[in-house]
Amino acid sequence: MVSEVAIITGLSGAGRRTAAHAMEDLGWYVVDNLPPVMLPSLADTVTGFDVDRLAVVADVRTRVFFEQLPNAIAHLRSHTSKLALVYLEADDDVIVQRQESSRRPLPLQGQGRLMDGIDKERHLLADLRAAADIVVDTSRLSARQLVQRIANHFGDEHTDQLSVSIMSFGFKHGLPIDADLVFDVRFLPNPFWIPELRPKSGLSRDVATYVLKHQAAQELLGNIESVIGTISPGYLAEGKRQVTLAIGCTGGKHRSTAMSEELRRRLGERGVPNTVLHRDLGKE
Repeated sequence: MVSEVAIITGLSGAGRRTAAHAMEDLGWYVVDNLPPVMLPSLADTVTGFDVDRLAVVADVRTRVFFEQLPNAIAHLRSHTSKLALVYLEADDDVIVQRQESSRRPLPLQGQGRLMDGIDKERHLLADLRAAADIVVDTSRLSARQLVQRIANHFGDEHTDQLSVSIMSFGFKHGLPIDADLVFDVRFLPNPFWIPELRPKSGLSRDVATYVLKHQAAQELLGNIESVIGTISPGYLAEGKRQVTLAIGCTGGKHRSTAMSEELRRRLGERGVPNTVLHRDLGKE
């Protein structure tokens, strides 16, 4: 059985989908609109795939199956070390406004008015709201603020840090369209013009030593580290937990690759989660 489970429920239009996306960004395995009777078996199944944290969105969309949710929660509480029932709600006028904007009827609305559907949901969910571990009123929250509330409840020492994806690339192959920050290292001396270094890449010690021995390379790496330190608090406050940083040279073989690997090493020493992708290595 997974060690940590979160059940996200509440009123339609209160932000369940936003909360689910926030949980995914925090590294949780998220399943939406699952019939409650399947919850215990799902928790057992994902354990075999090294899933430690499971979040399930369960609400009235499951129709007749929804009444089984309290029993499923009780079973999970007795078999899971940590379970949180999260209930999202909002004022009637806010839900009406959101639903009219989406132009979708509420699940229990039928042929009636929106308010009829809201009233039915509130009545059906009353016991769950009373039993909830976390109740969030999203009436006055923006999507970003709801994401931050979820992060405050379910984040950990890893998700409270900005994760950096480092990408080396060659300008001759085009700019990476998914990069948040782009640094051009074509101002550094090019190993391509050194015959013994030309066939090697920035992954080799010889090329890396040649690139990194220049003071300008060291200064740029230090400046990039400073930029990451500057933007991290603001990005996290805005609910953005991953940044893609691209370092480019002419072909993506020598300078950008060596600089990316050195940045990876420096960030790793500081405990900053990061990954490296050499997009154009091997295209020369």
